[in-house]
Amino acid sequence: MRLFDSPDAKTTLKLAETKTFKSAVAVLHYLQEKNYRLIMRTLYLFNFVTLDGFFDGRNGDLSWHNVDDEFHEFAIDQLNETDMILFGRITYQMMAAYWPKETSMKVDPIVAGKMNSLPKIVFSRTLEKVEWNNTLLIKENAAAEVSKLKEQSGKDIAILGSSNLAVSLMKLNQIDELRIMINPVALGSGVPLFEGGNNRIRLKLLRSRTFKSGNVLVCYTPTTG
Repeated sequence: MRLFDSPDAKTTLKLAETKTFKSAVAVLHYLQEKNYRLIMRTLYLFNFVTLDGFFDGRNGDLSWHNVDDEFHEFAIDQLNETDMILFGRITYQMMAAYWPKETSMKVDPIVAGKMNSLPKIVFSRTLEKVEWNNTLLIKENAAAEVSKLKEQSGKDIAILGSSNLAVSLMKLNQIDELRIMINPVALGSGVPLFEGGNNRIRLKLLRSRTFKSGNVLVCYTPTTG
């Protein structure tokens, strides 16, 4: 959600209301002069990962995902705070092949309903069209598009799966939070969570949660400190 933060927010906003501005840009410039900081929507990455660091098994095997009723409650709560989902091509195709199915709606109706109804964007240079409900295809300038989305008012924006997209945005410091669900399993081989990342990124632990299933959720934010 878009908010403004300053040492004397109420006074400055009242003063701004007495002025006439020619454009929204002029309003932002005025607020910046008054030392306001624009707080944009949170863009977070959520991913399952094995104890040895893989988010995808051999040949796309995800049978190791450790889910139960407690996880489903968590997933619903997380989606309730989210109003847009971003995907890369591979994860999009997997999700689009699963959630619209009648069987998915029967097995997990609440999550399926949210996944099908929420606005979604897939970033891909190779896809020609998208058919999943409420999905927009963007072929170029992913970073610029993400910046625009974060400046809009609204709830959190999620990246689900989509490791390649996440790595590219992390290099540009566009991801605000990493929500990593560590599963109690080691695969020995697979696709590393941040494959392709070539820069060291320091992280600050925001919170953690242990699930009865043995899963551990760790939430980090990148830091320059």
